[in-house]
Amino acid sequence: MSIDPQLRSLNIDIPACPHTLVKLSLMMGNENAQTDAMAELIESDMALASAIVRTVNSALFGLLHRVETVHEAVRYLGMREVSGITYEMGLRAAFPPGPLIDRIWDRASRRGLAMGRAAQALDLPNPWAAHTAGLFAESGRAVLYAYDRERYTQLEERASSDDALIAAEVAAFGVSHAALGAALCQSWGLASEVGAFVRARPASLDDWAREPLEVRRLLAIGAEIDTALEPAEVPNPQGPALSAQRAELAELEIGQLCDALQRVCEVFAQREIA
Repeated sequence: MSIDPQLRSLNIDIPACPHTLVKLSLMMGNENAQTDAMAELIESDMALASAIVRTVNSALFGLLHRVETVHEAVRYLGMREVSGITYEMGLRAAFPPGPLIDRIWDRASRRGLAMGRAAQALDLPNPWAAHTAGLFAESGRAVLYAYDRERYTQLEERASSDDALIAAEVAAFGVSHAALGAALCQSWGLASEVGAFVRARPASLDDWAREPLEVRRLLAIGAEIDTALEPAEVPNPQGPALSAQRAELAELEIGQLCDALQRVCEVFAQREIA
């Protein structure tokens, strides 16, 4: 897919999608795709398969039995979650490591898994879109980090809020991480609603209201997941009202949304304690 020429003119590289993920993306969009074929595709990349098995055996997933192959991981977790891990590994490999970027991917891993499971608990039609939306939510930050590591690290450290960071990014680089993340989603062949989610994530609720329903639902779930997984030191007194507004925009019952998120986050909390 083509990238916005204005972004290309900035000379900021958008990493190409790894070949394995190109094929996997096509399979995930095919309702008749066989899980065995997907597992074999992933296992054809030995380094990727090894990283996935290692991740699946981590405390985050809480499996009672150690898995040895991607096929076993699919049997225990399902293809959506294993595919999500595959994309996470692809993202990590596409960018230089470092403390800031490692924190981005650690958040992405938890957010993606939680959003996918929340979407499933809410009986939404595409939990895979929710999972990938969570993974790619902050991916534009990784693009800017790879472009100018020292400068972007300084921006991150000085920014007092997400809005301040966006403004600093535009002033320094001529583009926000949200716009770059949406371009990365497009380049990697993700669903259009995933790119729209990444682009609109830092925007206001008024701007969210202009998005299609499927995007508004991703935005609402993502915002609630972020709040639940990384609560502020000083709780926002407007938090309950914001949650209600997000649920209304997403055309979800607030009680249903809160129940689904609570179940998902309780699982994460139990595993972190363990």
